[in-house]
Amino acid sequence: MRLDKFLKVSRIIKRRTVANEACDAGRVSINGKTAKASAEVKAGDVIEIRFGERLFKAEVLNVTEHVAKGDASELYKVIL
Repeated sequence: MRLDKFLKVSRIIKRRTVANEACDAGRVSINGKTAKASAEVKAGDVIEIRFGERLFKAEVLNVTEHVAKGDASELYKVIL
């Protein structure tokens, strides 16, 4: 699954366009490497997002196309 779509489906970032902009600005990385919005995400990857001074780090547990709102947090585990 594409990175921007995973960020939206998992509700880490609410809109896909915002996820695209974060990736284009170089604020998102997968496994320590800066990632484009089109990068593939798979289970076991570690995603880091820099929101200004804050750092959000999570491990991808599952990749699914459609998820209910209440189950979205089960797609990842927050590390930091």
